[in-house]
Amino acid sequence: MRIKAFKAYRPPLELTEKLASLPYDVYSVEEARELTADNPHAFLHISIPAVDLPEDTPEKDESVYQKAGENFQTFITKGYLVQDEQPGLFLYRQIMGKHAQRGLVAVSHVNDYDKELIKKHEHTRAAPEEDRTRHIEALNAQAGPVFLTYRDVPEINDLLSEIEKTEPLFDFTAPDGIQHAAWRIPETERLVQLFAAIPVDYIADGHHRASAASRVARERRAAHPEHSGDEEYNWFLTVLFPATQLQILPYNRCIADLQGLTPNELLEAIRLAGFALRETTLTKPDKPGTICMYLAGKWYEMTCPEVDSSDPVQTMDVSILQNRVLAPILGIDDPRKNPRASFVGGIRGPEELKKRVDSGRDAVAFSMYPTDIRKLMDVADANLVMPPKSTWFEPKLRSGLFVHALD
Repeated sequence: MRIKAFKAYRPPLELTEKLASLPYDVYSVEEARELTADNPHAFLHISIPAVDLPEDTPEKDESVYQKAGENFQTFITKGYLVQDEQPGLFLYRQIMGKHAQRGLVAVSHVNDYDKELIKKHEHTRAAPEEDRTRHIEALNAQAGPVFLTYRDVPEINDLLSEIEKTEPLFDFTAPDGIQHAAWRIPETERLVQLFAAIPVDYIADGHHRASAASRVARERRAAHPEHSGDEEYNWFLTVLFPATQLQILPYNRCIADLQGLTPNELLEAIRLAGFALRETTLTKPDKPGTICMYLAGKWYEMTCPEVDSSDPVQTMDVSILQNRVLAPILGIDDPRKNPRASFVGGIRGPEELKKRVDSGRDAVAFSMYPTDIRKLMDVADANLVMPPKSTWFEPKLRSGLFVHALD
């Protein structure tokens, strides 16, 4: 894998905590407006620039992207973001409760993405890719990193562990309780060499950001036939984590109605679909191959039937639920588009599922076991795609701590 150091735009120490923001796709515009109302330093002014436009501005209006570019330049002019004089690599550590993960901030080459050495596990959609492409072009920079993972390399782990013992560039705890710290890596060549020996990386999160970076590079190459392939626009912002350090939470399912069935009829239909079913005090599964369902004030444990093990996608709990229950029994043919289906990130816990059903907002909820990172890799290695909303990685990377300019 090709990585290299880059001249990062970073906030000065005194603004780091105020500027760092969760990714653009975590918030609605309304939520972002509230968060930025009293914080002119928030990176959301760049990642969700509609917060600084009239409320009736169309979501993808050209003025939104113009405002992104303007705000980015304002942050630079006012010193909210300052570019490093020398290229660098960085160690980025996050601590969430007892869980810690340590990643390398670098730029990766789009050719690795185009050649599928950076492997995908989901399809990208045209509209989000177009949005991210326009955003990159407006900034002439990548504002949010792509979250990559790779099979552990002990020497890389050891090198990063030694760097972690030194004085960090910054160390703060965000309002959500997650601790963020970063170190500038003094010697980069050995890490570049070690990553060059890694055959493949995997996208954990950020498929549309990676696809947009590749598209921008193609367009700029076409405009510059004399390009060498080393221009900065051929590289995109990434944070690379060893796979054993990642934490995947479940992505739970809620369905608005029972498709005309009574609760007892649904229970019988699930049994006929091959599931073993019993009432339980569990609110989330304790092992793969099981699903917890909340229905009519009770929790049930569903034990999944065996399926063909030769297909890594079809053996996933989310696939079994979709193929055996959601589609044929509850009529959820495409969970990405069907308005009767909604997804709840595991960070909100099974309490949120119970709340939705008890309130009448939904009729039934399914609490899933987290997808294993090895399953994600198996699916990507087989050039297959995972079902929608299969993984929820936590903690999320913060945007604004490192920005990659394209020239």
